[in-house]
Amino acid sequence: MIQTLRNAWKIPELRRKILFTLMVLFAYRLGAAIPVPFLNTDALYAAFDQAIGGGTIFDMLNMMSGNAFQNGTVFALSIQPYINASIIMQLLTVGVPALERLQKEGGEAGRKKIAAITRYATVGLAIVQGIGYFMLIGRDHGGEVGSLLYDYNRTLMAIVIVATFTAGSALIMWLGEQITEFGVGNGISIILFAAIVSRGRALPFQIGAMISDGQWYLLPIVAALFLGIIAFIVWMTNAERRIPVQYAKRVVGRKMYGGQSTHLPMKVNMSGVMPIIFAGAIASFPATIAGLFGGGGRFSSWVENSFAMTSPAYMVVYALLIIAFAYFYQSIQFNPTEISNNLKQNGGFIPGFRPGRPTTDFIKKVLNKITLFGALFLGLIAVLPLAMSRIQGLAGLAIGGTSILIVVGVALETVKQIESQMVMRHYKGFLE
Repeated sequence: MIQTLRNAWKIPELRRKILFTLMVLFAYRLGAAIPVPFLNTDALYAAFDQAIGGGTIFDMLNMMSGNAFQNGTVFALSIQPYINASIIMQLLTVGVPALERLQKEGGEAGRKKIAAITRYATVGLAIVQGIGYFMLIGRDHGGEVGSLLYDYNRTLMAIVIVATFTAGSALIMWLGEQITEFGVGNGISIILFAAIVSRGRALPFQIGAMISDGQWYLLPIVAALFLGIIAFIVWMTNAERRIPVQYAKRVVGRKMYGGQSTHLPMKVNMSGVMPIIFAGAIASFPATIAGLFGGGGRFSSWVENSFAMTSPAYMVVYALLIIAFAYFYQSIQFNPTEISNNLKQNGGFIPGFRPGRPTTDFIKKVLNKITLFGALFLGLIAVLPLAMSRIQGLAGLAIGGTSILIVVGVALETVKQIESQMVMRHYKGFLE
């Protein structure tokens, strides 16, 4: 990967794209450090550790924003509204015939229209989440954190804070689109990558704390587990099942077409990190609701303790939800019937299976097997860090499975895009 970046830096056009991407990321991190008006950031930081965070969905939001959510900055909502809007639009294009036709038959104009709808949905979701954030910080969280809002007109504070959060989320969406168009890689993924990596600056202090506590002997174990997880993610991300496909020979006039052999690639981890995000949001929902509206009673305390991120019940529910969402996401991404029909129309077939229903059944069978393997992989990556955090001495270094999966996946995808652009430029120079 380092050699690929060095070679890309030697190409002037790619060097400009890399520098542009770095400048946009600098602007993003600058906005992630600017607090919103009327907000007591010190009290918010303390309240997050004492009452707001701790096994709730806000921990995931804080992770995806690079601690901007906990610090109450302009980019506190991060790209979460855009991700939610994109997921909703993806689901709607499957369930709504008009949107499905617009996506498949609309061409470039149709894609632009869907992108515009996604932008409007992003702003709408950002307003809703901004209102929810204001209601969250406006509550009395008890303890000694003090008031999270300064003493001022509450209506004016609500308008300013919600508008700032919404504008920040829209600006992040725009920055991501600029990276995609003028920079390197997928802009939204790159920004999410930068947000998660920025949280790693606390790692040296955690290592120093372990050494000062006399637990230095745990560092090799943590390092070995960390490298092992990364290697496992890289291997599973690139893994795929290749189904052989043979195309029949056709005679058109005096020429013969077809007859070649190829394969149908099927990724083992086809759904990426989406099942983990969905499952984490739902599994954290009971603890989040109990913390917001429970009022500190026995039942709410029991729910918060039972569904904390390190509790066995949470891990079991989390793993089962990941498997369920992996199958669901695979069902809307890959259509065996459509693949079988395309092969039949183009004169292709899978050796040993007749075109039509037998081919569809075989693809479904293979797809279910690799989806189960990919779902178990996602469940292991997500639950293993939570299990590590229950071991004494490893709590401060437990790395969220979502974080490391996103970081490794974005890094691999960005390097592949850089390599593809380098290959295109080599071909261009050869042709000239």
